Amino acid sequence: MPLVAAAVCPHPPLLVPEIAGAAASELDDLRAACDAAVAGLLDSGARSVLVVGAGDHRADLDFPFRGSFARWGLPLEVRLGNHPDGVVGTDHLPLSLLVGVWLLGRRPAAGTGGVGWRMKTVGTDEPVGTCADLGARLGSNQPWALLVMGDGSACRGEKAPGYADPRAEAYDETVARALADADADALLGLDPVLSAQLKVAGRAPWQVLAGAARAAGGHWRGELRYHAAPYGVGYLVASWRRP
Repeated sequence: MPLVAAAVCPHPPLLVPEIAGAAASELDDLRAACDAAVAGLLDSGARSVLVVGAGDHRADLDFPFRGSFARWGLPLEVRLGNHPDGVVGTDHLPLSLLVGVWLLGRRPAAGTGGVGWRMKTVGTDEPVGTCADLGARLGSNQPWALLVMGDGSACRGEKAPGYADPRAEAYDETVARALADADADALLGLDPVLSAQLKVAGRAPWQVLAGAARAAGGHWRGELRYHAAPYGVGYLVASWRRP
């Protein structure tokens, strides 16, 4: 069955208000955009949702899924799916998928049993072709949707994690246009070397999305819901749907 919808969200820990503390309101617009993108995904009619994000290596994670924000100073545990007797599942999610589960948990529909959940990590240094091929193989026997977690460049200013790089803003603008236009070819054109230099966490997951959309065929409509770099990191939120 074909891919019917996709959403792109970033994964800063500060997206969680309890971690951001007094600065939580600074990301209210980003949170609202992510909530809208996730809502659209869950309202798409998909019977299966795959969450993909960057990790140390490529892996299919075992259901059910659980993780904690303790590493970021908050003993908040999130989970997706119940632990049946004798099933361990995945207990330590990478940040990209941890934030993805947190976002899904803000929607009541994510707690129902009517949707099948899958999670996959892709290595941050995976070649473009590998990412595209991976996306092309992400089929399902029912209509499915893709939640793609990834940040843009981390070099948008002197206080950015990667300091200032004059190439960073243009890079993020390229990604923003590609997401707004649902342009899979433009995403596949992102250079892994430049992406690594700019400390981009989303390059490989975005290219998985591009491979999945291209394999699904047909026309896609993109909507860019958010594009800014409030802390020197490019955050982008988008929705892809079929017209």
